[in-house]
Amino acid sequence: MWAPDGTLVFVEVRQRRSLRQGGAAASIGAGKRARIVYAARHYLSRWRGPLPPCRFDVVAIDDGVLQWLPAAFDAA
Repeated sequence: MWAPDGTLVFVEVRQRRSLRQGGAAASIGAGKRARIVYAARHYLSRWRGPLPPCRFDVVAIDDGVLQWLPAAFDAA
């Protein structure tokens, strides 16, 4: 997905029916973030031309309530 400013946005969508387990956003631990960053790096390795600015967003859906978290984490 592209942001209006030209940033390439990688979006992870997580859903939980209740907050008993900490919620959807909390379910994205260090291992999951590492796999997302790895996939993004793989995708960008095939990019032709200068690399665009990138960010990692999370869409968390808890008990039917959607929350968009822009720049939820970075590649570091």
